[in-house]
Amino acid sequence: MNDMTDETAIETGERHMTVRRTFDASRERVWDAWTDSDQIDQWWGPDGFTTTTDEMDATPGGVWEFEMIGPDGEEYPNRIVYDEVERPERLAYTHGSPDDPEMFRVTVTFDERAGNTTELTMESRYPSAEDLDDALEFGADEGAAQTLGRLDEHLRRLDTTGGGEH
Repeated sequence: MNDMTDETAIETGERHMTVRRTFDASRERVWDAWTDSDQIDQWWGPDGFTTTTDEMDATPGGVWEFEMIGPDGEEYPNRIVYDEVERPERLAYTHGSPDDPEMFRVTVTFDERAGNTTELTMESRYPSAEDLDDALEFGADEGAAQTLGRLDEHLRRLDTTGGGEH
């Protein structure tokens, strides 16, 4: 299945969801926004959510522990363990929670494009088709699109506040 949400392309298969979006920012800048806890706390999560990082070590074997707080105040603890970190091209990690440490695996690639733009591809692989179906029923596809939309807004804010090259 293919879907477009704003400028985010979403494709699902039997056990995977792939999300793509192109950003008007350099690969280094998109990478930094994705791996710097001060920046990621400003944009990570669907619309209406906030994120608070407890620990972030974006190195192989490192951990990112954070809470996402929903609009209703409910907290969602998350834990990511980085398997591969190839700056600024690729991240691979296992995304989980204290209750389910290996919910799914994610690979994020940052591809330079013409005009100082970056195409980000995020592929999430689930243990089973049922796990993917559960995630989609929970709104993982719309949440991913909203999260990348918030990243785009963050990168644009950096431009207007002088927080990065363009």
